[in-house]
Amino acid sequence: MATYKKRGYKPETKAEQQEFDEQESTTAEVFSSLDEGASRSEEWVSKNQNYILGAIGVIAISVLAYLAYNQFVEKPKESNAANEMYYPQQYFDQALVATSQKDSLFTLALEGAEGKYGFLDIIEEYSGTKAANLANYGAGMSYLNMNKYQEAITYLEDFSSDDAILGSLAKGGLGDAFMQLDQPSDALGYYEAAVKHSGNEYTAPKFLYKAGITALEMGEKDKALEFFERIKNDFPKSENASSIDAFIGIAKSAE
Repeated sequence: MATYKKRGYKPETKAEQQEFDEQESTTAEVFSSLDEGASRSEEWVSKNQNYILGAIGVIAISVLAYLAYNQFVEKPKESNAANEMYYPQQYFDQALVATSQKDSLFTLALEGAEGKYGFLDIIEEYSGTKAANLANYGAGMSYLNMNKYQEAITYLEDFSSDDAILGSLAKGGLGDAFMQLDQPSDALGYYEAAVKHSGNEYTAPKFLYKAGITALEMGEKDKALEFFERIKNDFPKSENASSIDAFIGIAKSAE
């Protein structure tokens, strides 16, 4: 077993001298091996320095290109798209409260007017931006109000949002479109998704009610009762709760 030797140590016997010599030899071999390894590393770096520098250059260029693209392409694109949204949004908002010519206003929102973009133009020209995503919602809801249900589905399915209200309304809008296309099973799925997306006081009772009516039409009375009772218990102050006892009675009588 190797033992620690103090500085200046001198072997007193031949055995100790032999052990000392072996340790010295091993130490020398270790340092020699380290020197050789370092030399090989230096040699490899020397031979491949052009490749190494090239790789570093590619990485640096990629990072700079990304930063430049984000700064000089993406940000201006987002800004321009957001500015373009002002005009179709005005027509859309007017159409929602109009008592006449609603379809004409929705058409202007979709197609634009007087050289200004509509939702469809923004979706095409500014694909990938937040404004284009919102334009999908506007287009989908416009088509839904114009009774063009397949088109409504196409655009609402392309819209995504974590927003409690918009996300729920989009899913509920898909439910309405499928219901009009006589696909109640799909409609019910989207009404349930709308409620699951957010349990807020505005959209949740609205789509629980629609889910309940749809479930009743499909003969799924237990589901319908569950939806109606949730309105009664969780949203008693909502508009849909005012007549909910009657629907609970209908669901129970169907058992």
